[in-house]
Amino acid sequence: MDSVRLPTAPSFLYTQMLGHSVAPHRNHIPLPSCTRNLRSKPITRGVTRSLIPMAIISGDETSMAPPLPTASPLLRLKVSPDSLQYPAGYLGAVPERTSEPDNGSIAEAMEYLTNILSTRVYDIAIESPLHLAKKISKRLGVRMLLKREDLQPVFSFKLRGAYNMMVKLPAEQLAKGVICSSAGNHAQGVALSATKLGCTAVIVMPETTPEIKWRAVKNLGATVVLVGDSYDAAQAYAKKRAEEEDLTFIPPFDHPDVIAGQGTVGMEITRQATAIGPLHAIFVPVGGGGLIAGIAAYVKRVSPEVKIIGVEPADANAMALSLHHGERVILDKVGGFADGVAVKEVGEETFRISRNLLDGVVLVSRDAICASIKDMFEEKRNIVEPAGALALAGAEAYCKYYGLKDVNVVAITSGANMDFDKLRLVAELANIGRQQEALLATIMPEKPGSFKQFCELIGPMNITEFKYRCSLEKEAVVLYSVGVHTPGELKALQLRMESSQLKTSNLTTSDLVKDHLRYLMGGRSSVEDEVLCRFTFPERPGALMNFLDLFSPRWNISLFHYRAQGETGANVLVGIQVAEQEMEEFRNRAQALGYEYFLVTDDIIFNLLMH
Repeated sequence: MDSVRLPTAPSFLYTQMLGHSVAPHRNHIPLPSCTRNLRSKPITRGVTRSLIPMAIISGDETSMAPPLPTASPLLRLKVSPDSLQYPAGYLGAVPERTSEPDNGSIAEAMEYLTNILSTRVYDIAIESPLHLAKKISKRLGVRMLLKREDLQPVFSFKLRGAYNMMVKLPAEQLAKGVICSSAGNHAQGVALSATKLGCTAVIVMPETTPEIKWRAVKNLGATVVLVGDSYDAAQAYAKKRAEEEDLTFIPPFDHPDVIAGQGTVGMEITRQATAIGPLHAIFVPVGGGGLIAGIAAYVKRVSPEVKIIGVEPADANAMALSLHHGERVILDKVGGFADGVAVKEVGEETFRISRNLLDGVVLVSRDAICASIKDMFEEKRNIVEPAGALALAGAEAYCKYYGLKDVNVVAITSGANMDFDKLRLVAELANIGRQQEALLATIMPEKPGSFKQFCELIGPMNITEFKYRCSLEKEAVVLYSVGVHTPGELKALQLRMESSQLKTSNLTTSDLVKDHLRYLMGGRSSVEDEVLCRFTFPERPGALMNFLDLFSPRWNISLFHYRAQGETGANVLVGIQVAEQEMEEFRNRAQALGYEYFLVTDDIIFNLLMH
């Protein structure tokens, strides 16, 4: 079963934080039998209280503002994405409905409905089609409908909310111009809306934004300013500049007018589905929550029986964790593969709506997202971005997990602004995500004839990747991938290997292998005092030299592997020779560097393949 890591505890979780308990959330769909009988236990790993925001602005462009003064501290629960994980397709993070009188009131419901019905988004956006995915539907036994927001003029739904907010601005305010912070789709939505409305637009983007993205925004007529290494830094600068120059800040998701603009997607689905039949669920990608809040605000008022299900990457699950804890949280780290939804904190208004109207959140792995990108290409010959395939990945996993048949489900393909560098990684992981390929390692004796014996044991299975280098030791490790049609085939292969005394490990779920070690095979060695780390380098000039200035020549660099994956942060595997008594100094320097990192020195797979 394709799944993310199992939870530390099942759905009925009590979390001990700062000496107090957080009440459990009662999920309405049972966990699978493998976890149903587990005892609940506290989750404490990666959960702290943090003073947010803590952004520091830096940059070398002439348009940069000086560093901002420290913002007023706001107490926020800081958690790790790993602290809430469950099998792919399982509907988790089912919110407890609040009893606050202002939440879900008739007046509020009517206000959102009225605003959604009266939007002028069609001045600039199209009513995107609702397409039947015939191949996916046949494979799953359901009717999978794709809401094609990837076909919008800027290849994303984001222009709906941006335009709806901007068109409502008073003429004198609009004439002063607008500003926003974004690393991609929201930026293009604001830029195109500004062109349509005849106003100026300043788009603040992190310095790490790929050139193809900021040039696309510039080509739409906006002024692009690159600031800082992160979205937080860009946003802080944009808000400060908005205040200083009396510009209107256009938020990417957390504003009623933005939410109402995105809500037109739900309005269209409801109308288009009348010719198809009752809907079981609408699957929505979740970043900051603007799209799902808008869709829920409409659909849950006119068709309350339809489930509204959010889908998040397992390593960017800010909404799931917020619903689980009953309050907005901030992630201590966030995966950047699906960069369109890679946010550390959901919006205040979007969370308020979501905890009252959502039916839960499905988590999916990076491999599953890649598989759904491939599914979309095979279905419609269109390539969507990872965030654009997120809802489809969640819908497929959900239908398989619960064995749904003969129901109508909708998945929103939210965007198609794919970074070309990322396509290579998608192609490599797509078959793994669809469980059509497995990555294995086998230890075989270093003697004549062993390679032939190995190939005979593979038998009729198709080898899609093979890496082997002669070793001076008595045993060698072969890393290889095989095509798989059924789980039984893979199990039979492993049994054949084991019965011939060839120890075999299934490494299919190891990101360390898929991102790094598969490219380092043949370089096995034992290095004294080697500390192995995975760093996230900002994709900007000087990032490597900043790293080397801190660590070299103080310590010897024993391994370095980097491979561009089209993300704002570069995933780098580094080996450094650090004596045990120097580890405290090493950690202090790593902390001072400011790049996200974690140690993998004792990783069993690394020692298998590289030592």
